[in-house]
Amino acid sequence: MNEQILERIKKLNALLKQYNYEYYQLNESSVSDQEYNRLMDELIELENQYPEYRFADSPTQKVGGSFSSEFNKIRHQTPMLSLSNVYDETEIQQFHKRVIDALNSTAFSYVCECKIDGLSISLIYKNGKLVQASTRGDGTIGEDITQNAFYIQSIPKTIPYEKDLEVRGEVYMSVETFHQLNQLRSQNNEPTFANPRNAASGSLRQLDPTITKSRNLDVFLYTLVFPQNHQIETQWDALQFMKKLGFPVNKEAKICKSVEDILHYIEQLGQKRDSLSYEIDGVVLKVNELSLYETIGYTAKAPKWATAYKFPPKEMTTRLLDIIFTVGRTGRITPNAVLEPVKVAGSTIRKATLHNEDFILQRDIKINDIVVIRKAGDVIPEVVKVVKERRDDSVKDFKMIHTCPVCHEPIYREEDKSDYVCLNTNCPARLLESITHFCSRKAMNIDGLGEANVKTFIEQGFIHSVADIYQLKQYDYELRCLPKMGEKSVANLLNAIENSKTNSLDKLLFGLGILEVGEKTAKILAHEFHTMDALMNASLETLSAIYSIGPIMADAIYHYFQEEKNRQLIQALKEYGLNMGTEMVFNEETNSFFYGKTIVLTGTLSFIGRIEATELLENAGAKMTSSVSKKTSLVIVGENAGSKLDKAIVLQIPTMDEKEFYEQLKKENRI
Repeated sequence: MNEQILERIKKLNALLKQYNYEYYQLNESSVSDQEYNRLMDELIELENQYPEYRFADSPTQKVGGSFSSEFNKIRHQTPMLSLSNVYDETEIQQFHKRVIDALNSTAFSYVCECKIDGLSISLIYKNGKLVQASTRGDGTIGEDITQNAFYIQSIPKTIPYEKDLEVRGEVYMSVETFHQLNQLRSQNNEPTFANPRNAASGSLRQLDPTITKSRNLDVFLYTLVFPQNHQIETQWDALQFMKKLGFPVNKEAKICKSVEDILHYIEQLGQKRDSLSYEIDGVVLKVNELSLYETIGYTAKAPKWATAYKFPPKEMTTRLLDIIFTVGRTGRITPNAVLEPVKVAGSTIRKATLHNEDFILQRDIKINDIVVIRKAGDVIPEVVKVVKERRDDSVKDFKMIHTCPVCHEPIYREEDKSDYVCLNTNCPARLLESITHFCSRKAMNIDGLGEANVKTFIEQGFIHSVADIYQLKQYDYELRCLPKMGEKSVANLLNAIENSKTNSLDKLLFGLGILEVGEKTAKILAHEFHTMDALMNASLETLSAIYSIGPIMADAIYHYFQEEKNRQLIQALKEYGLNMGTEMVFNEETNSFFYGKTIVLTGTLSFIGRIEATELLENAGAKMTSSVSKKTSLVIVGENAGSKLDKAIVLQIPTMDEKEFYEQLKKENRI
């Protein structure tokens, strides 16, 4: 019997390898997709039953010639940008006005499309065959999910078109499939997914593509990359072109010629939203005429010719069962509402933040109250208000705690501050949160050091501070002995730790968890000072003079670097070889208009971010300062310019408006 099974597996291996060779090397196929999939399914089933007969070079282990054991990174041919958001009629009108102003014309239309709540995907075809699929990633570099894309039935594997083609869209899971999947997982005592988007994302990014296949994912395509290569002139024509080639295109798309048309479309779609077989979280508005896109322009993150209208957040009422307290990485004590589970915008909500003591007292929130819960931005649960007409005798007054719920040390509230803080730097909760934050994706991005592993390593005595992360390799043997770790996991973790040493300075600054310093401020600080030493030695006056860093933030940054324990931490990280920044070397060009000038930026530039503008000017040989003085050569003025412009006028310093700035940069081929 086993000999017959082995022979069948060998036969299937040979057949599928032959078909792969025909498809990838000879640009032809002697079997249909359905027949290929049937044979592949048979081989997968046999290999699962008889794993001893799964060969290393089995077609189930790779698609064509490019399977890998983990996701490879792919640089997109052109960035996969995000979209700006609008939330009401006024903001839609403002978006429309910005487009008119950019074009100095009203001779254009829009295409309105459903904003599918899924995961972005890019598909590349050559000679009519799918050769590459990738996720959006960070917009510039995505993950290679080609092998998984072959198992999404609605993605065409071949198209009747020989030219090179790239299309983009959204992978999603239908509401019905989502409920079926969660029901199955519940029966198997597996954790269920919160919503279809999470389920789709988790299903698409599987190292085992057969799991992706079992999840019945779907796709809608809505973007044709490099449309000029295919003689396409409008977004509407692009949709029809993709549809003609066999791509799934959402049927709800519509041409709108005015804001009134857009509002009518939004209203109609909102009414039918709950009856759709897939989840949407808004409407995408795109200028229809593709030739206008360059004129309208882009920001660093998003096109200016498109935006996303987000549906209002959904609200539900539920009972507040209790108030518990958590400790953040800075020691901040946060009260949280424990709720009767309730579905809001597709997610089951069991907890919501109550921010601080003042928030609770101002809203007169009591335990056992009926409260209104809203997911702000369809993401963060919050308590909106108490339904006081439903209050009964079972309610209990809120009482603020006076000791840390974890280390039980006293907590303190400074004057004019709303938060209580645990000042014990050895508090286990603070340590856990600070290390987890340091390792997070937006900070040092150390894969394998999530909260669960960090907690385990603290409990095992491997880690006592952030710096200890970089000596984890001395516990190589002990780590491999831990449950769910193993040799490969430990090797990957140690590699991720080593690789993090080369991260940029702003990533490190954000990871340190300095009070008031988020991602944006970390980038500003890294750009202003270039090195950790320069920042550590900066005066309070210097910090306060930086644009967008106010006195409270400057004070927090200054005092962080004055504390000896923080300076010792940074010294330890420096000794472990972490990148502490480098002195900026500018690519100066003496023939630039900006060369040698002392320049101040004021106001908001619509076509470029402040950091990017500063980099361009510094590379042109300009000296950038944050305040206007008699030594200032030029003030570049954006929207909502304030006192710096007034001072420039008084001192009779030359100014340049945004349009002039843009034209000069373009003239010098800097944008």
